[in-house]
Amino acid sequence: MSENPNLLAEQRRALILDEVRRRGGVRVNELTRKLGVSDMTVRRDLDSLARQGVLEKVHGGAVPVVEASTHEPGFEAKSGLEPTAKEDIARAAAELVAPGAAIALSGGTTTYALAHRLVDVPDLTVVTNSVRVADVFHVAQRTSGARQGAATVVLTGGVRTPSDSLVGPVADQAIATLHFDVLFLGVHGISIEAGLSTPNLAEAETNRRLVQSARRVVVVADHTKWGVVGLSSFAGLEQVDTLVTDAGLPSDARAEISEHLGLVVAGEVAAGEVAAGEPETAG
Repeated sequence: MSENPNLLAEQRRALILDEVRRRGGVRVNELTRKLGVSDMTVRRDLDSLARQGVLEKVHGGAVPVVEASTHEPGFEAKSGLEPTAKEDIARAAAELVAPGAAIALSGGTTTYALAHRLVDVPDLTVVTNSVRVADVFHVAQRTSGARQGAATVVLTGGVRTPSDSLVGPVADQAIATLHFDVLFLGVHGISIEAGLSTPNLAEAETNRRLVQSARRVVVVADHTKWGVVGLSSFAGLEQVDTLVTDAGLPSDARAEISEHLGLVVAGEVAAGEVAAGEPETAG
């Protein structure tokens, strides 16, 4: 069978994963017909997705991985998932940040990718409960030396989670006294019914405080987070202003999300997006 030249490997794998999750399992021969690629290509894709831990190979096909709602992967494990998507999202989200803004970055590998894109934005004030995010700005300052316009970073205290976020009463109290223009929030899962959720109860409360302290809330999450529900919900979709995601999000999910909040698909950023920290002007 001739290969379909119009689908990149990551697009193909996103379609496969969506099909597995939507139908509860697929067969290899079904995927070859649907995608117009060879049996060997499909098996390679399934191998790659299985290594990422997002599906389980079975004889003749694949089924979803059933995880407990309390399962929380570590930072390094999550870093290896959807790296291209996270970079695309970080690039698009960085366009929403204006010089001089006061922003917050939650913990997570996507916000970590975003932090790398923000080190040269002048005069930022960055509030974060992520050790990894804070390190990005500190390393940048050590490398380039003292410079005018370098970001001011406020790292909350708290108890460290497997994803290297600081949570708990100390973090919650620090965040409650602050107010920022925009929050960039990474999530474990997002759905219409459950909203934003996480498997960590303490992290849910800290994220709740972050949302309450923000003038605007921007969720940065790749397409694999859609439909995932963790143990604890901490915000409804009505509390989110914008979701920045990647092109792997299926069209039906895009339509459903757009009924509830603004949607930015990385690489498809609409003209006229208001930068974080800039006032919106009346028409």
